[in-house]
Amino acid sequence: MKLPEQKPTLLLVDDEATNLQVLRQILQDDYRLLYAKDGEKALELAQSNPVELILLDIMMPAMTGYEVCRKLKAMPLTAAIPVIFVTALADVKDEAEGFDAGAVDYITKPVSPPIVRARVRTHLSLVDAAELRRSRLQVIQRLGQAAEYKDNETGMHVIRMSYYARQLALAAGFSEAQAEDLLNAAPMHDVGKIGIPDAILQKPGKLDADEWQVMRSHAEIGEAIIGEHAGGLLKMARTIALTHHEKWDGSGYPNGLKGEEIALEGRIVAIADVFDALTSERPYKRAWTVEEAIDTMRRDSGVHFDPELIELFIANLPAMLEIKAQWKEPV
Repeated sequence: MKLPEQKPTLLLVDDEATNLQVLRQILQDDYRLLYAKDGEKALELAQSNPVELILLDIMMPAMTGYEVCRKLKAMPLTAAIPVIFVTALADVKDEAEGFDAGAVDYITKPVSPPIVRARVRTHLSLVDAAELRRSRLQVIQRLGQAAEYKDNETGMHVIRMSYYARQLALAAGFSEAQAEDLLNAAPMHDVGKIGIPDAILQKPGKLDADEWQVMRSHAEIGEAIIGEHAGGLLKMARTIALTHHEKWDGSGYPNGLKGEEIALEGRIVAIADVFDALTSERPYKRAWTVEEAIDTMRRDSGVHFDPELIELFIANLPAMLEIKAQWKEPV
C-alpha cells in the first residue's frame, strides 16, 4: 500500500478576498492552502497547523503584516516558518522593513504566477535542506550516544565533550563553520564500541592482554562504521574515530602516529574526551576535581597530548567550566 503524498501547507494572508483568490489559482494544484483575512487569524492558524510557508500582505487593518511577522518570529512554534511578503508596497525602504521584520522574500503586486511558484519552491527547498541537516545531525548524535550508553557512559558525556572540542577548536583557529562540524562529528568518536562484546566493554576488573587488543579495535571499527566520504562532517567524524586514541609521543593506537601526524581534530577530541572522563563520576570511579584533572593533563602534555592544545584548553578553562555546568548530569 502506498502512503498518500503529503502536500506542503501554505498560509495565505490578505484582507482582500480577490487577492486570496489570485494566489489560490496559482498555488492550489501543488499545495494545501489555508486562508486568513487578518493578522489575528493568521497567528491562530500558524500556531495550530503544520504551516511550512506563509505568504503575507502588509497593508491590513488592525495589525499590519510587519507586526504579524514580528509576532510569528517571536513565538517558538512559528519562528522557523519562512514568511514571504506579497504587497503593492514597492519602495526600497518598505522591502528593508520587511526583511528587518524577519521575512525571507518580497513579491510585489500585481503578482506574476511563475514568480510566485518559483519563490515558493525555492524557500520550501531551503526549509527542507535545513530540516535534513538537523535530522542528520540528530542521527549522528544519537548513534554516538548509543555507543556511550553501552560503555556505562551517559548522553551528557557526548554533549559536554563535543562542546569542549568546539571551544578548543575555535581557540586553535578553526572557523565557525569548521568548529560547528567538529561539534557534530565528535559524538561519533567511540561509535566503534558498538562492535565490542559486552563482556569486555563492561568488565569490572582490568582487561587482560587479549581483551585489551579487542578493546583497542573499536577505533578501526568506528572508522569502518562511518565509512569513506569525500569531505564534510562524516569525513571528519571518521578521522576522529580513528585518531582520538593516538598519542603525541607515538605510543597511542591504532597506528602509533606521532605529533602532527595525528589529525588536528583527533588531537582536539582526545583532550576534550579525557577531561570529561576524568571530571565525571562513573560506577567504577569518583569524579576528579577540575584541578586534579588539569594537573594530570598538564603532566601528560607532550606525552599523551599536543602541548599547544593543552595550553589553549587551560587558557579557555572558564568557558569549559560554563559548558560543564550547563550540561551537568541529571539528578
